[in-house]
Amino acid sequence: MTEALIENTAVNLDTNQEQIQKPLRNCVEDAVEMYLKQLDGHATTDFYQVVLQEIEEPLLRCVLKYTRGNQSKASEMLGINRGTLRKKLKLYDLHN
Repeated sequence: MTEALIENTAVNLDTNQEQIQKPLRNCVEDAVEMYLKQLDGHATTDFYQVVLQEIEEPLLRCVLKYTRGNQSKASEMLGINRGTLRKKLKLYDLHN
């Protein structure tokens, strides 16, 4: 069910005054391709970790907003335990 939900999740992009709906996976792919293009052949290390950090912080912020700050609901929704969620919130300075 989660996979189907992810595939059907669309992100609205405002491009030239028209709304384009794009699956989340395509938005991530486009962002990664743009980043790699900007490298212009230069080497990079820890790219996997960079991508995860870039995605994880806004993911946590949005899920917390959706759950109105309820960490128990957020951790359940994310499929991680509350302790892990709290560590990540502290890491990204999202704990309040």
